[in-house]
Amino acid sequence: MILYVFLFFVGLLLLYLGAEGLIQGASSIALQYGIRPVILGLTVVALGTSMPEYLVNVFALISGESPLAIGNIIGSNISNVALILGACAVVLPLAVTPEVLRREYPVMLGVMVLFYLCALDGVIGARDGVLMVVLLSGLAAYVFYDAHRTTRGTVLESMEGELDAADPDLSALAKTVYVIGGMGGLTLGAHLMVDNALAISDVLNIDHVVIGLTVVAIGTSLPELAASMVGTLKQEVDMTVGNVIGSNLLNVLFVVGTLAIAEPITVDPETIRLHFPVMLGFCALLVPLTWWDQKITRVEGAFMVIAFLGFMVFLYV
Repeated sequence: MILYVFLFFVGLLLLYLGAEGLIQGASSIALQYGIRPVILGLTVVALGTSMPEYLVNVFALISGESPLAIGNIIGSNISNVALILGACAVVLPLAVTPEVLRREYPVMLGVMVLFYLCALDGVIGARDGVLMVVLLSGLAAYVFYDAHRTTRGTVLESMEGELDAADPDLSALAKTVYVIGGMGGLTLGAHLMVDNALAISDVLNIDHVVIGLTVVAIGTSLPELAASMVGTLKQEVDMTVGNVIGSNLLNVLFVVGTLAIAEPITVDPETIRLHFPVMLGFCALLVPLTWWDQKITRVEGAFMVIAFLGFMVFLYV
């Protein structure tokens, strides 16, 4: 048991370091070739922080563990909203712009509802996956168009905190090592996390979906937590909120969508009855919290974190 726990945390560390290495290496290469930071942030950074969820789910599905995979996505979405935004708001109240309330929030809520509807029959299949990927393509096209027409640099400035580690002056060998090492760390870390999370759940007789919803989900959300906390400490609040919304969109449309095309993902009745509504509830909670004063206060952030911890405790009781 102690060995399983140790190897799980080794995998978690490799997952985090792998994501950071991949982002730094790929960002440095892209900057060397003159790719604009805003485009870089919307591609390399966004996908890099979603790779932990993606690879963990790949290994979970290879192991025939759809409950762990679906639990990881739902739990990661809940962690992003309640834990990450809540913790960041405790550090610094998060102002939310009217544009986010009008555009990004409704899109995120709509995608979460779509995720739920696709799962209602107990299987997220290839057709559901194609729908998600097509929607992702449309959203990506809009984001690139919006970034291109932004002339005052607001989008670019919001991504600068994500790209501080990128160094175009790194040697070609160093960049290659970062990219290959990052992918290797992500792959090995995901493999260790899945195998040992399953072993721990079997020893403790804990449902695999619960393990996915809790320790695995929180672990795979570490890149988003790190990026969002850095953005908050630098008072780049738009970046913090954008990280969370973007991560939730990619978790569903990219991770679930592409994997469902390759292999149908089964969803158990309890997840449909309980876990999906909780995820939708946490996402919807952002609307009343921010609608009137357009910010998440420290008290509201603390409430979100406490509610998240309460849900974690409930799952194990």
